[in-house]
Amino acid sequence: MAPLSRSLELLESAVAYTLGVAVLGTPELMRRPTPCPGWDLETLLGHVTDSIAVLHDAIGGGGIASAAASERRVPHTEEPWLDPVVRLHHEATGLLSAFAVAGPAERRIAIWDRDLSQGMVAVTGAMEIAVHGWDISIACGAQQPVPSGLAAVLLPIAPLLVTPATRPGLFADAVPLFGPACPGDQLVAFLGRSPRNTVPLGIGG
Repeated sequence: MAPLSRSLELLESAVAYTLGVAVLGTPELMRRPTPCPGWDLETLLGHVTDSIAVLHDAIGGGGIASAAASERRVPHTEEPWLDPVVRLHHEATGLLSAFAVAGPAERRIAIWDRDLSQGMVAVTGAMEIAVHGWDISIACGAQQPVPSGLAAVLLPIAPLLVTPATRPGLFADAVPLFGPACPGDQLVAFLGRSPRNTVPLGIGG
């Protein structure tokens, strides 16, 4: 695995992309559908914020014992009334700060039933945040692909994290692409999204 500095760069890139498209999420768009069936934009923003909170807790406490425990995590802000985009920004910047002082990349962190290095946790977070950034961009009508540099690095790692055993319930089957496709399109297609179709296709988040 790459040094934590490299993993942190990927996480920073994913956060920058996602926050960049999230600012397009005005209050008028919060009920817009997303590529995650049954989720509107507000629900998606809340899910991403909660997922980042779980990663933040894992880094700070050395792990998350169970899925049930992670569901009880709340974003690290005492102002739940904040705009969903503001809450996402608050949580994402807090996560980056936590990783910046978290120690060596080899430090082990328990995420449910998996034991991951801290560097791999950062990469996992980068992939989830990036693909949800794409979901947000579609919901906002921007259709901004995941940055090619970020996607190109995540592409060969994604099959290690999203295996036939772990995919069910998390991501739909990979979507076949016909013809040339940029790395961003290849990444979201592998994660069950159709880069050329805004109709909801994925499973869950």
